[in-house]
Order: sequence, then structure tokens, then C-alpha cells
Amino acid sequence: MLCRCDGGPVTDVEEVPPKAGRAAGVRRTPGTGLLLALVATVVWSGSFVAARALHDTVPPVQAAFWRWIVAVAAVAPLAARQAWRQRALLRRHLGFVTLAALLGITAYNTLVNQAGLSTSAGQMGMIMAASPVVMAVYERLGGRRLGGRRVAGMGIACAGVLLLVGNGSLAPDFAPGDLWMFAAMLSFASYSALLRRRPPEIGQPAFLLATFVLGALLLAPVFAVSVAVQGGFEATAGTVGPLLYVGVFSSALAFFAWNRAVALIGAARTGIVYYLQPVCVAGLSFVLLGEPTGPGRLLCLVLILGGVALGAGRVRDRPAANVRT
Repeated sequence: MLCRCDGGPVTDVEEVPPKAGRAAGVRRTPGTGLLLALVATVVWSGSFVAARALHDTVPPVQAAFWRWIVAVAAVAPLAARQAWRQRALLRRHLGFVTLAALLGITAYNTLVNQAGLSTSAGQMGMIMAASPVVMAVYERLGGRRLGGRRVAGMGIACAGVLLLVGNGSLAPDFAPGDLWMFAAMLSFASYSALLRRRPPEIGQPAFLLATFVLGALLLAPVFAVSVAVQGGFEATAGTVGPLLYVGVFSSALAFFAWNRAVALIGAARTGIVYYLQPVCVAGLSFVLLGEPTGPGRLLCLVLILGGVALGAGRVRDRPAANVRT
């Protein structure tokens, strides 16, 4: 059984009466899930631009730490009451919550900031777009059938991403910072797959606040070392602005939307939408950072959009909500 953001259950299609299941499970839930995944993807695209913009002013660990401090401040007014009511549940599932915080909060964002030191924002977004493949592999290993249509859509979109990364070649030449992005991609995909096992009795706001707090605490010792060795950074509009963006929008808003989307339609289907990220990042990095683009990317855009449209559609042979928990 899945869970609503207020902590209650979201009933699977097979567990509700046929008419209700047909109306809510097929028409409303997938559309809502895809829309939430799109919101998270677009907002996260801006975070790669922000990470690249901060690469020569704020050390990666310090940028990650302050991101989650801002995120905690943004989420606490909305989630603190629920988290306090569910403190016994959070203690009971502390191992799961800590693992989610380590993968999705502590490691992922720090690796993204590290990658931003030596690779472009566009390249970062393109590499991250491979994460849906890893999410789908996790779901398949968990016994979930993906369907031929979804696999075909993933393949087409992935080909578009590879062409983007390789500038028209399917054999891309990776920069050193790209390896950090591959590690970030694996961390994020693992986090997304882990979300499907979130204890249903823990509400979404309480879960987010707990992972944000734990993620910041896990970063605190490394942050202290970074300040001692590298020194702090100057608080200016060019540093505080991007940190506020990634803290409020890329953390509080985007993580809530993404986690909810995964709960509604599953990590594999949600991940298909994530293929749109390199398109968004390429556009933003061109407009805001002046990173080069070219007409060859149009074909890649068509492939990615076509693959997303094909793979994100409803699979008739096995509804997305048909998940054993």
C-alpha cells in the first residue's frame, strides 16, 4: 500500500471497487504523478545551473550543507507538527530513513556540486538523465514487469541522451567531472528505488523533514573540515541566491513532488519523465550561463521527447499501480 502526503494510505487499483479504481487509479493518479514528476524535473534542472554557477565561489560540501539547512527551514513550518506526532515511527524506521537521507540528501547533492567544478551544467544534466535506466533495473529486479512499450520508450530516450552527451556520437568522451556525475546519478536512482519501500504509516512531510535533517547532520562533520581547511565563502547575491533556489525549490518543492510521483506511479514510470532534464538543463545553461548549443541537438530533443511520450503512457497489459507491498 502506498501513502498520501498526509500519512494516510493511497489504495492500489486492485484494492478498490472496479469503478473507483477505473476512475482514480487510471485517469487521475497517473496524470497527477506524471505532472508532479515533470515539476520536479524542471525545478531540478535549475539546480545543475546553480551548482555550476557556484563552482568557483562556494566549496561543494559547504554548498550542499547550506542547501539542506535552507531546506529544513523551508519545510519545518509545514512538516514539524506531523514529524513530532510520528516521532516514534521515525525512530522505529530510523535505519531506512537514514539510508534514504544518505543516498538522496547527503551523497547526491554533494556529488553534483563536486561535478560542477569540472564539467558543464549541460553535461551534468545529460548524465543524470541516465538515472531512469537504473531505476527501471531496480524495479525489474524487484519483480515488476515494465512492458515492451516502456522499454522501447526508454531505449529511444536513452539514445537521444547519448547523442547529446557525445555531440552526435554514441561513443561519448567523458570529462573528469563526469565521473562524479555518474556517482551522483547512481545515488539518486538508488534513492528513488528505495522510496517504493517507504513505510506507509510515515507521512510524506514528516519523511522529507527527517531526511533533510539527517542529511544535514551527516554532512556536518565534513562541512566543519571544509571550513577549517578551505575557509568559508563570501555571502553575496551571487552565492546566496543560488543557495536559496536549491534549498527552497530544488529541495523542498522538487523532492516533495518527486517522492509523491514515485508513490503514485512507480520509480520506472516516473523516471521516464526525467529524460526531459537534459533538454531543460541545456536550455537554461545556454540562456543563463552562455554554454554552447547547436542545431544537432534538435534531433536529440525529438528522440528524447518521443521516447518520453511513448514510455510514460499507460501500459495496458499491466497497470502501473499493480504493485505488491
